[in-house]
Amino acid sequence: MSAFENIKKLQSYVNQHNLGQEDLITRMMIALLADGHLLVEGVPGLAKTSAIKVLASGLSGEFHRIQFTPDLLPADLTGTEVFQPQEGSFAFQQGPLFHNFILADEINRSPAKVQSALLEAMAERQITVGRTTYQLDELFLVMATQNPIEQEGTYPLPEAQKDRFLLHVNITYPEPRIEQKILQLVLKEKSSELSPELSQETFIALSRQDVLQARKEVLAVYLAPELEMYIVQLVEATRNPQAYDQDLMNWIAYGASTRGTISIALAAKAHAWLNGRNYVSPEDIQCIAPDALRHRILLGYDAEADGIKTDDVIERLLSVVPVP
Repeated sequence: MSAFENIKKLQSYVNQHNLGQEDLITRMMIALLADGHLLVEGVPGLAKTSAIKVLASGLSGEFHRIQFTPDLLPADLTGTEVFQPQEGSFAFQQGPLFHNFILADEINRSPAKVQSALLEAMAERQITVGRTTYQLDELFLVMATQNPIEQEGTYPLPEAQKDRFLLHVNITYPEPRIEQKILQLVLKEKSSELSPELSQETFIALSRQDVLQARKEVLAVYLAPELEMYIVQLVEATRNPQAYDQDLMNWIAYGASTRGTISIALAAKAHAWLNGRNYVSPEDIQCIAPDALRHRILLGYDAEADGIKTDDVIERLLSVVPVP
């Protein structure tokens, strides 16, 4: 079976276990294929934990959920040196960041020192404890969540850390008909074992090589020079909005970094590959641009005063930057 077939089978498997979150799961697959990380914003109870947990089980990866709280310490993430009295020496005890799939639940509830410990792991695939640096597994994905409702007692993520996330995904409540199906599934699971068509035995977990091969194929997806320039111009319009639109100039205080350009290109390639194509189309770029730019654009006072959201700015960007 090809890498594409394996990945699509995995995507279908996760969708079966998490009804109504197809967009989130697609973004998770894109982050996996593009070797990036996800920042997910949504109210509690929308199966964010379940989605990444099922993804990890489908990849035979190690999953760990970290509940971020104000009293969390960096060592609670990275691990620490523990004294061994029998040997009279210190031994390093690994923390949860040494797992393959990390759910950083309510990441903005911990102070900057803890957030910075996660930053090194995300950016460099390594952590440093004392004078020693430890490499993390090449299959490493962080999905961090934020609750958009409660902001009391939170520590907003610094711009530098938000920029490390490939995509920032907003999720909402499912439609009533989908929520009814979720209810039926949960009640069925509560009353009996998982039905055979959804059981773990019906799915053979993908190997590390399957994912690495898929990543190679994603990187090989063709991105035409004209579309490369289109991506560059989209990001450029966030930095010099006065050259494109008067409203954008009034709304945007700071634009996206070069990492935003790279993120759009990688995510667009993964999006095209997931849709069975070996080339990127303008539609791939436009589909992925909101999630790739949402956390990289800082709005000015005029936008906040007028009730303009970042998604409104991105929608205007896509309408004023010409498509090749």
